[in-house]
Amino acid sequence: MQSNDARLLLHAVVPTLALGAIAVAVSAVAAGGTAVLGAVLGTVLVVLVMGAGLVVLQQTAKKLPQLFQMMGLLLYTVQILLVAVFVIAFKDTTLFDTKVFAFTLLGATLVWIAAQTRGHMKAKILYVNPDSAETKNAETAGSPT
Repeated sequence: MQSNDARLLLHAVVPTLALGAIAVAVSAVAAGGTAVLGAVLGTVLVVLVMGAGLVVLQQTAKKLPQLFQMMGLLLYTVQILLVAVFVIAFKDTTLFDTKVFAFTLLGATLVWIAAQTRGHMKAKILYVNPDSAETKNAETAGSPT
């Protein structure tokens, strides 16, 4: 993982975990142990699904840049489906508070997307690889016309 990629991941993970910590604290005071577990699971699910998606998207951008936009759309669809499957599978559980889980999941997802967007806007990522331009100039500089 390049430093830009790690920085983008870090810029999204830190605010999401901060929101998760706030959700855990509020749910501990307001509703007790099962609510805390719901808040923790909601935060962990967002960090795992969205983090894995960001890593996959960055790898796709490096290896197959022509598929980047399509892969991004497919990735967000798969992420939504994964979260939906998890929510449907545990909708009637008594293991954790499902309302706290849902609100934490929603809040953490929105914070992740906002932080990731801000990180991309602030990142100074080159759109053109300067190495390839220098190589091309070096190859054509000495060639006879």
